[in-house]
Amino acid sequence: MTSVDVVVTGLGATSPLGGDVASTWDGMLNGRSGVSRLAQDWAAELPVQIAASLAVDPSEIIDKPKLRKMDRSEAIAVIAARQAWADSGLAGSGLDLERLGVSIGSGIGGATTLLDQDDILEERGARRVSPHTIPMLMPNGPAAFVGLELGAQAGVHCVASACATGAEAIALGLDLIRAGRADVVVAGGTEAVIHPLPIAGFASMRAMSTRNDDPERASRPWDKGRDGFVLGEGAGVVVLERAEHAAARGAKIYARVAGAGITSDGFDIVQPHPEGAGAIRAITKALRDAGLTGADIAHVNAHATSTPVGDIAEIAALRAAVGTHPVVTATKSMTGHLLGAAGALESIATILSIRDSVVPPTINLDDPDDKLDLDVAAHKARPLEIPAALNNSFGFGGHNVALVFTRP
Repeated sequence: MTSVDVVVTGLGATSPLGGDVASTWDGMLNGRSGVSRLAQDWAAELPVQIAASLAVDPSEIIDKPKLRKMDRSEAIAVIAARQAWADSGLAGSGLDLERLGVSIGSGIGGATTLLDQDDILEERGARRVSPHTIPMLMPNGPAAFVGLELGAQAGVHCVASACATGAEAIALGLDLIRAGRADVVVAGGTEAVIHPLPIAGFASMRAMSTRNDDPERASRPWDKGRDGFVLGEGAGVVVLERAEHAAARGAKIYARVAGAGITSDGFDIVQPHPEGAGAIRAITKALRDAGLTGADIAHVNAHATSTPVGDIAEIAALRAAVGTHPVVTATKSMTGHLLGAAGALESIATILSIRDSVVPPTINLDDPDDKLDLDVAAHKARPLEIPAALNNSFGFGGHNVALVFTRP
């Protein structure tokens, strides 16, 4: 535990359910699916032809000259960060920019830029490759663009831990403030790799759903009929702030970031530990960091990607580390899996569950797995008073991150 309290004062997002936090949250509460069949010609040649694409394209928000200099993942990180910054009320507040940090990551980064520019190189020659290629494909690009947008001078950090990235970026932001290195950290994750090569790669692993004729029902965590995750794109960003700093300026406070736990499985590059050992340790560390026990957790926004093995491993972890009493949900059933942005967007959902005293539903849970002994909010949102909630994120490589949020 630490004597420095850290709170959330701003939220920003662009997702398959909406171009901002309000529309995304409304979509979640109403159980709307953001998954659809891909219309691009290249999709017809792939075994997986569905994805959860952005509801609002970046071209509708960022002018074209600037957009041409940014990878899609960078553009949507900036969009989400702008929203979070405006929501926080810090714009024009006189904040010392030497006390402002950024912690934003991506699981895959500028892959679409790399692939598209390679096509140009091969088809049209070296002189036609964009001079912006390197800043567009570099993994720290999203964090760097956000840092430039806000003038952050306390350090711009890029986390890359696969599907745990967004959550780990928030955990890093928590640590930066606790360590006294910043008063405010803009933190989160971004991902935009709906492209034939990543889809083909995941499909070759048999990690993705092939329900091409029923896209809205393809992402179905914990259901017996689940056959893999659905790739999504989007960004989620939160403004983290030292509590005293927020109070001094009379800021609106959404929640407290009470604790974080980070572990690694040391087991397999892709498969999670079958008994959830690393996840158990991450959740236990997060609870200890927050000064809480499993009994204090009323709600869990689970990682639950809709894969046969991963969903079961998380059930085992929750049972062991928290218990079966919390009301659990899997918002990936609606948004698909946003990879490096997932933990950030799901942290926002967890925070809003606390604020609004409601748990968004898990859709498509028609035939629950026999091993599912958790209290899942299936099919419709459930009212619930939530003093404390847990958000889990796990990634390829054995990365495990658990975050605990409480009422402010």
